[in-house]
Amino acid sequence: MDGAVHEEVAGLLQAAYRTREPVEPLTGKYPDLDVADAIAIQLVQIRRRVAAGARVKGHKVGLTSAAMQRQMGVSQPDFGHLLDDMFWLEHQPIPAAQFLQPRAEPEMGFVLKRELRGPGVTAAEAAAAVDFVLPALELIDSRIRDWRIGLVDTIADNASSGGVVLGSTPIPLTAADLRLGGCNLYRNAVLAGTGAGGAVLGSPLSSLVWLANTLGGQGIALDAGHVVLPGSITASIPVQAGDTVTAVFAGLGSVTARFT
Repeated sequence: MDGAVHEEVAGLLQAAYRTREPVEPLTGKYPDLDVADAIAIQLVQIRRRVAAGARVKGHKVGLTSAAMQRQMGVSQPDFGHLLDDMFWLEHQPIPAAQFLQPRAEPEMGFVLKRELRGPGVTAAEAAAAVDFVLPALELIDSRIRDWRIGLVDTIADNASSGGVVLGSTPIPLTAADLRLGGCNLYRNAVLAGTGAGGAVLGSPLSSLVWLANTLGGQGIALDAGHVVLPGSITASIPVQAGDTVTAVFAGLGSVTARFT
């Protein structure tokens, strides 16, 4: 599709942010949209946000685990951008009304100490670029009504990005068991999900490699100091005002988000 359609669809999604009113699945109105179109639509929105003063602070990989792919009805990962206004401090009240239909999911967050630019990034290069790992909760949200998304819908919608809460215990990569490290996810002190890092493309490090090489094909690098969320260890859980969500990671500590 041409650039005019990309601009039009980007405008629909951005209007959903402003009005708090989700839109119908994009592929219903635009049946010819493909993944390349969806990426272009996402990048139009990011360029507009940056032009308005937002800053890119990292990236996310979504739909990396079998649990999330089953939950969302897709079969491959996607990626999105993390902007400065998406980050919330741990235990800081998060107004649920700021989101449309939020969910929470636990992740092992990477913070980079050097640039990663694909294609051709190896696992060794990705590991060398990681400064430390943090426990994280990603707050996913969808501008598509009732989460009726396909791969094209979620990529266009910035990979259903909503927010990020980072824990406060930085751990060296060499001290973190990325594959076997387990996680318990609690909502209001009740166990809501369990999983291990290996659910994320076999290892969260593999997700980082995938992201660097996929973005490299778009001419985008992962910058030093940026946060990378490699994907959820468990299925996501819906959240609302009054909920407290805590993810407890073996060897990484915990992170808590409180919704008001």
